[in-house]
Amino acid sequence: MTIWEMLAVFAAGVSAGTINTIVGSGTLITFPVLLATGLPPVTATVSNALGLIPGAVSGAIGYRAELAGQRRRILRLGGAAVVGGLSGAVLLLTLPSTAFETIVPILVGLALVLVILQPRLARVVQARREKKGTRSRPDGGPLLFTGLLLASVYGGYFTAAQGIIYLSLMGMLLDDSMQRLNAVKNVLAAIVNSIAALFFLFVADFDWTVVLLIAVGSALGGQIGARAGRRLPPKALRVLIVVVGTAAIVQLLLR
Repeated sequence: MTIWEMLAVFAAGVSAGTINTIVGSGTLITFPVLLATGLPPVTATVSNALGLIPGAVSGAIGYRAELAGQRRRILRLGGAAVVGGLSGAVLLLTLPSTAFETIVPILVGLALVLVILQPRLARVVQARREKKGTRSRPDGGPLLFTGLLLASVYGGYFTAAQGIIYLSLMGMLLDDSMQRLNAVKNVLAAIVNSIAALFFLFVADFDWTVVLLIAVGSALGGQIGARAGRRLPPKALRVLIVVVGTAAIVQLLLR
């Protein structure tokens, strides 16, 4: 790897760490760069997964104020992330590389629709609860657990835009602010990346130069993303999610 390729990978890591903390889809920045350096797709995927762990942890630390009071929620939803992330990692090494290519743009598109409609859906759900005299469950119940489990399977397989899917599901099923949900998203992403990378350590080949460059870059980007993302009002954050998600769909379709 040349010095220019190393700089490109580092810059991609910073960008991915930043955008993952705010929205998600950072893998759509790092993955093409890794392929351009000549890495095989599976090696690029597993090296990227391991390298992005410090970025996810850094972003979660940056959102620590918004994580206050969410320990029980994270423990429950984290279980879905562990099982789903491990399952996705196993699928990456057993399924053909094209297995998710058709369904991923559809999943991201549906997630964006839910993000756009989230305020209206939340009002409808709240009105129905008030009419029935019931309260929302702080952990979202079985429906959210199942949805995040499936999203984590995809996250362990590829990770691109998994944060958008997480935010859309939690925004629809949890009565909480976008910033607090974004904080949970960062923790879940860190769990999925970590469990998948731990599995890959025993069964796959890494490019350790790439891992180091992305790790340092994404850790820096996580702090940048946390500082920028926490200042965004809910509407601006929702618009940014839609813009990034739309760009992700276009890139996925053009691959």
